[in-house]
Amino acid sequence: MAANPQTVAAVPPHAAKPGQAEMDRYKTLSGFEGREDELGRSMSILLKMIGNHAGYAHEMNDPLVKAHLMAMQFAKNSGTLADYVELDVRTMLPINLRMKQIIEKVGNREIALIALFDRTACHYGLALTTTGTGMSRSWMEPFGHVLTQCRKIGQFDLTVEEIHSQWMRPRLSGYGRSMGVNLQVSDIGADGRITASIED
Repeated sequence: MAANPQTVAAVPPHAAKPGQAEMDRYKTLSGFEGREDELGRSMSILLKMIGNHAGYAHEMNDPLVKAHLMAMQFAKNSGTLADYVELDVRTMLPINLRMKQIIEKVGNREIALIALFDRTACHYGLALTTTGTGMSRSWMEPFGHVLTQCRKIGQFDLTVEEIHSQWMRPRLSGYGRSMGVNLQVSDIGADGRITASIED
């Protein structure tokens, strides 16, 4: 089976020898050739994070969840949560307008979902569980695990419901508008799942 062209491109400079690319087609490559130190550090962080049970069992998204919670709590306390969402949507406008151009050029609205959920570490690093193809994506509500622990000791008074209705849904809907699509975000289901769909 031929190697992925991106995998071959990741091979270190010695691979530039004549005929080396042809030889690499037959190797089993990881895609991390030349980046072994970075991979090792990443794995070390992963193991420390999921092995951390001080206070509660931490998940990989713990730092990102806490950073979002801190910002949302500040905005809530100052009565500016709607302004914070508006700033977020405006900050992402250059990227989302570029996605709109691509959608219009290609004629496929699923590109909006790919941009928001499939290729964006800001989402998949936060949600960890996103699934779906076509015109919808689903994920488990990401804040409840940490929020339950932090509310016990008085760090935050936010609820997952207000985060969803006042931050998550308006942000995603705003991103959709910027890309020229009608993005509908479901309520949090009984199982904790949220679905975003592009509708006509």
